[in-house]
Amino acid sequence: MVQIKRVDKEEEIVGIKDLQMRNHKSILTQEEMSSQGFVTAEYSIDFLKKMNEAEPSIIAVDAKGQVVGYAIASPKSIKGYHRFLDELFIAADELNIQGIAGKNLNYILVGQLCVAKTHRGQGLVTSMYDYFKKVLSPKYDCVITDVDIKNPRSLKAHLNAGYQILETKTYGGLSWNVVFQDWR
Repeated sequence: MVQIKRVDKEEEIVGIKDLQMRNHKSILTQEEMSSQGFVTAEYSIDFLKKMNEAEPSIIAVDAKGQVVGYAIASPKSIKGYHRFLDELFIAADELNIQGIAGKNLNYILVGQLCVAKTHRGQGLVTSMYDYFKKVLSPKYDCVITDVDIKNPRSLKAHLNAGYQILETKTYGGLSWNVVFQDWR
């Protein structure tokens, strides 16, 4: 049994970091990245703490209390602390979302999403994003994130969870599908 909740303990932040490092593209083979997906950004424990102080992330926790999935909530207040996220903030500000400039919307970013290999295919992405929307939509107009174009598994999971592709952008030397959900 898996519980979807917000981060409320430091050991859960450590669990996010551990899951991130087990799925980081720097340690995976090309075959693993193609079939299983990957995460691109690496966040320090200190930065994860800063993000979770600003807006606690959504996590999936198994019966043993282990973090088996996460969706990192990244509000505008953390802009300026991490290169990858800063580039996504810039891209989000430049978007045209139904005739409104992104910079004029009160959006939140998903700073990263990951599900443990042992728990994939069980609907955790949709469950975490449903909870993300439930707890954060009263405060924000929409949610925006990006998916590396070389990560089709992640893009499919986002589309299945109700995200729409806005456009493809290149930054940080990579090409990204910028996706969003409108909560207005």
